[in-house]
Amino acid sequence: MRYSVSHKQQTRDKLLQSSAALAKKEGFASVGVDGLMKAIGLSGGAFYSHFSSKDALFSSIVEHELSQSLERLGEGEGQSRERLDRCLKIYLSMAHVEQVQEGCALPSMGAEIARADIAVRQQAQEWICRLQANWARTLESDSLAWAILSQCVGALVVARMMVDPNLQAQVLSSSYKELSQRIAQP
Repeated sequence: MRYSVSHKQQTRDKLLQSSAALAKKEGFASVGVDGLMKAIGLSGGAFYSHFSSKDALFSSIVEHELSQSLERLGEGEGQSRERLDRCLKIYLSMAHVEQVQEGCALPSMGAEIARADIAVRQQAQEWICRLQANWARTLESDSLAWAILSQCVGALVVARMMVDPNLQAQVLSSSYKELSQRIAQP
């Protein structure tokens, strides 16, 4: 029995979302095809009817995750310094530290993206540059936009490295405080 096109697309989307969550939580390289498929209740052999390779899945995860980050963090009209400040407050939160699988892909998958093939890195670069350009327009500064973007990702990485929740919170609140002051300055 053949599945409908919509069923195949739903399964592919489910695999993409489940794989992204696993990759952010455990690392993409550490999870095999069988584990990815098992997470959605299918056999490993079914994987190749959705993606040509594990690398193709990783490329799709990067595209999907960074497009979502761009949507949440500042694409479109209506971006203001106040909205950017609210986004950073949510980004630099304990909830984001604790819910790795639901958060931004850059802090959790950045090293794997950096080791990926040139096509994946180029794809990530395009999305990151779009986010930076949107923030640069809002902030009227290319360098401030790069600095804020880099500090946000770095602060989340450092906070996740800490064991003590008080230190995690301190890293986040200190970063937010400094960034918020910079954002407020015209």
